[in-house]
Amino acid sequence: MTRYFTPPSHPAGSGPALPHAAVTDAVKRGYARYTRQSGAWLKGYAERGGRVFCGAGCFGCCNMPIRVSLAEALVTAQALTDAEAARMEAHARAVIANARTAPDDDTYVDRHRREVGYCPLLNRETGSCSRYDVRPTRCRDTFSALPARYCAAETWDDMPRREREEYRREVARTPGTDGEVHYIAPLEHLSEPVWAAAAKAMRKQWGLEAWGDFWVLTTLARDAAFMAQIGRGDARGAWKVAQSRGLAHATVLEFGRA
Repeated sequence: MTRYFTPPSHPAGSGPALPHAAVTDAVKRGYARYTRQSGAWLKGYAERGGRVFCGAGCFGCCNMPIRVSLAEALVTAQALTDAEAARMEAHARAVIANARTAPDDDTYVDRHRREVGYCPLLNRETGSCSRYDVRPTRCRDTFSALPARYCAAETWDDMPRREREEYRREVARTPGTDGEVHYIAPLEHLSEPVWAAAAKAMRKQWGLEAWGDFWVLTTLARDAAFMAQIGRGDARGAWKVAQSRGLAHATVLEFGRA
């Protein structure tokens, strides 16, 4: 029988610390710092005439594949209900199936968006994330400088050539983009310290780093056997546990030594 970790419920500031708190706390501090810094940047961007098209109810980017650290995945995993965790695992298995059969990276991304589909934590009726407070870095730092329709998976394929050319011109003259795509580059760069903090915390506590697909790692983060191997710094043992669960593939799970 697969053994899952279910975090105990304690009021803030009381009760025993959650397992691996030194790792998750580093991520949470990074999230808080990013919120402050990105808020200040966005305020200045608006004062300079910049516009962000993301808003409540918009979920055009919520079917993108997301790479995270295990440290971030733990933050999400510890907040999930059993029902949410089951939906995350189903999504993770669809991710694995895509990874095993996709002939290249472009196909993997395209099929993820079109076939694997939207994150199971998304409420499609309201367009809101049911676990917004513990969403990973990539969900926090993705902001569009052009109308949200450009975030939809099918938009680019359906664009005639003339519209694609106009899109490129518009991106090139829009402040905040990297000149190639319509996402706001400085807000992505501001999130890099979160990744660095996660990497440092993982190396210090576990003697290894683990990175990969958000849904796969969030599922594995709730597996007691997997996390026991991680806690021992045993990457090979952790891989074997993931393999036994049918959740090991080089595209979506990787380890690095300290």
